Amino acid sequence: MSIARKLMTGDEAVARGAWEAGVKVAAAYPGTPSTEILENIALYDEIYAEWSPNEKVALEVAGNAAIAGVRAIASMKHVGLNVAADPFMTLAYTGIGRGLVVACADDPGMHSSQNEQDNRYYAKLAKVPMLEPSNSQEALDMTKEAFKISEDYDTPVLIVLTTRVCHGKNPVTLSDREEVETKEFIRNTAKYVMVPGHARKRHVIVEERAEKLKELSEKSIYNRIIKGNGKIGIISSGVASQYAMEVMPDADFLLLGMTYPLPEKLIGKFANSVEKLYVVEELEPYLEEQIKAFGIEVIGKDVFPRCGELNPELIRNGLTGTEISATRIPEDVFIPSRPPVLCPGCPHRGFFHIVNKNKLFVTGDIGCYTLSVLPPLTSMDTCICMGASISGAIGFAKAFEGQPGKKVVAVLGDSTFMHSGLTGLMDTVYNKANVITCVLDNRTTAMTGHQEHPGTGFTVKGEPTHSVDIAAVAKALGVKYVYEVDPYNLDETNKAVKACLKINAPSVIVAKRACALKCRNQDFALSVIDQAECKKCGACLKIGCPAIIKKGDVIMVDKGMCYGCGICRQVCPFGAINAVE
Repeated sequence: MSIARKLMTGDEAVARGAWEAGVKVAAAYPGTPSTEILENIALYDEIYAEWSPNEKVALEVAGNAAIAGVRAIASMKHVGLNVAADPFMTLAYTGIGRGLVVACADDPGMHSSQNEQDNRYYAKLAKVPMLEPSNSQEALDMTKEAFKISEDYDTPVLIVLTTRVCHGKNPVTLSDREEVETKEFIRNTAKYVMVPGHARKRHVIVEERAEKLKELSEKSIYNRIIKGNGKIGIISSGVASQYAMEVMPDADFLLLGMTYPLPEKLIGKFANSVEKLYVVEELEPYLEEQIKAFGIEVIGKDVFPRCGELNPELIRNGLTGTEISATRIPEDVFIPSRPPVLCPGCPHRGFFHIVNKNKLFVTGDIGCYTLSVLPPLTSMDTCICMGASISGAIGFAKAFEGQPGKKVVAVLGDSTFMHSGLTGLMDTVYNKANVITCVLDNRTTAMTGHQEHPGTGFTVKGEPTHSVDIAAVAKALGVKYVYEVDPYNLDETNKAVKACLKINAPSVIVAKRACALKCRNQDFALSVIDQAECKKCGACLKIGCPAIIKKGDVIMVDKGMCYGCGICRQVCPFGAINAVE
């Protein structure tokens, strides 16, 4: 029974839906735009919640909790499902005990991602049912429904959200929590132990289940027709359906909330009821391809863009052929751009200054430090995916063999090291790669909003726990040369880099200093430029600190932005920057 209404984001609504559905175990790795799902789940005392070291571990935790008899959920961003694809594909074979939901957040437009892949194809690949909410209310309702489908059909269920659904707010009707009895685990090796002989038989079950799911999709309340004037028909899902309804309120709509498997009969019925049929969807022609395979003529990606987010204006242009206006902003209004930049006082800044000073090749990783690719630091050569910095550096090092003076440094953060850096570092030792690995340890998962990880000493619920010692782990893996430095101390950091450059073996530098945004109250001395001593050489500008600004010929420090890290004072060759209280 309804008890309240509340304004919620889609992420909050998924968390609430999990709580109302009686979930007892939740696991995730933070990644925009999915991070707030677990952060909000962790607020519910009835649910065990954890930040896992990576998405693969998160899904294995949740998946096995479901097999053991409790409802469980794993959440991640779209690229996280790449990491978790191994257990995801096999859990589709094993099935579950209690309900298992995988909440995956795509990022069209790449607001905070290295690609904009369309994860709806994962449902088709694994042949697991998929739901696509278009607003927060649906996010809550579909989460609850997903657990019922999961248990009724003995399968994981994939919920695919997008950035606008995750972060957009809508009024949501709340309900009480359903207390779901723990299901007794009964040993069944033929079902849960996926050796080839068992897996072959389970594959047959997956195919049989897929046929039954087609029947469910045909009658799902989340696949519904809204009648219009009968001329233009629009098939859509997710947030794109909201935009399309805004643009063409008089059209006929087939709104698809359960998008794997697709309701072929319902789509055929709808197609026959309209004169012209469009499919409106973000990114890939996932719906369009399958609808055309049904033998139905439909207009899709030939008029709608395949890259980037959709919006009402893009949809209007596609449906009507009208031109998209270049801007809605009056021509006499200037809006300055705000490029992403390392924060004032960021401990990463000093390290990258030293990297540039030593002219090193840098294989980078996913995190705040990736912003070092931007001017004026411009000190990153590659960035592929989580953990690829170390393994990428091995590739560079092997390619550089026999080329004197070429040395590569792998740069990754502490959370990324826990996520997928361990195996790469192990590889440097095992295969004798001449690589410097630098872990920029700022004591948090900074870029996604300061989440805990195994190296911070706290769980997602704020409980104290063991803190992984990165330097000790490096030594345990066989790295003989390990240095710990304070990246605010440029001389100390440079000496460590110089020492590693002389070594023809794997080495590790742990640059340890907490994220500036987490330590705003530390009593550092601010910096001020003595204009009488300043030679306007621009050395301080090359570190890229937003607190150092140039007005005309004058270079000055914005005291309101200065953190007091002192890096600018160390790089000034004329001693013109002083510390002040």
